[in-house]
Amino acid sequence: MGKVVVTGIGPGNYENMTIRADRALKACEVIVGYHVYVDLVKDLYPDKEFLTTPMTKEADRCRMAIEEADKGKNVALICSGDSGIYGMAALVYEIRGDRTEPQIEVIPGLTAACSGAAVLGAPLTHDFAVISLSDRLTDWETIRCRLEAAALSDLSIVLYNPASKGRPEHLRNACDILLEYLPWDRICGIVRNIGREGQSSRILSLKELGKAEVDMFCTVFIGNSMSRKIGDEMVTPRGYQI
Repeated sequence: MGKVVVTGIGPGNYENMTIRADRALKACEVIVGYHVYVDLVKDLYPDKEFLTTPMTKEADRCRMAIEEADKGKNVALICSGDSGIYGMAALVYEIRGDRTEPQIEVIPGLTAACSGAAVLGAPLTHDFAVISLSDRLTDWETIRCRLEAAALSDLSIVLYNPASKGRPEHLRNACDILLEYLPWDRICGIVRNIGREGQSSRILSLKELGKAEVDMFCTVFIGNSMSRKIGDEMVTPRGYQI
């Protein structure tokens, strides 16, 4: 019986992949993943068998990995960022069910909240919330409640999946909700293509954020009441006396 290793590959470049993830990909026989993520690692592991599925076929991807492991192969199911944060780890366990085989191992990776924050400076040094604006699996009313709760709690906020072709208005709607609780000049940041070719970032106000052009390759950061710009960086102080 083979094994499924659910592996977070970080933002996509080798330098931000963990040693454990690299070892898992070197040791496996088959790499399964969304075709965009597979393309990020294909050249690094040319001797592997690669199996891909398109977007929205996450369950098929997990079944594919389990089926290959049932054949006796060691399989790496790769996820962008971290395998347990908006990744495939939970779904693999759900699909395998109460079986004890194939064995599943989860290897963490560097999620966009961490890697994107490092690009902007240090916006997450205090408590923060991570919220996805995708309503494909979570209804918008639930997302609204989570945005309101984060704003009322004075948490820094990281927004994943801020917009797509099918839902271009989601970030604007989220900003409208937040502006009911937060000042218009609350410092925010956007990082696009983290750790990949064409990486870019900008710091702007919450009011400006609602009008910004974003896509699925962007991660959005909204500061708390202590967050500010120091030099060219977005910083949220922890509260140390200096």
